[in-house]
Amino acid sequence: MSVKLRLARIGKTKQPHYRVVAADTKKARNGEFLEIVGTYRPLEDPSGFAVDNAKVLQWLNKGALPTERVRKLLETTGLWGEFMATKSPKKK
Repeated sequence: MSVKLRLARIGKTKQPHYRVVAADTKKARNGEFLEIVGTYRPLEDPSGFAVDNAKVLQWLNKGALPTERVRKLLETTGLWGEFMATKSPKKK
């Protein structure tokens, strides 16, 4: 099973709020997920992005891949850089 960190839409029409979830890639966008790891509120000024850093790092270390949007959000908070720093460089 391949896992992705992605956004699941919640909220009313024209008022989007998103959950950042760890989900199987074969499931629907708003379908089943494994765990909620945070939220994203794009309409706030500045946009609100809150995640549980420990859970996100745990999923990334297990091999979960973030979608493009989630990766950009993780980069703005510095969590993606922290994850990349913990990865050990491959020695030949």
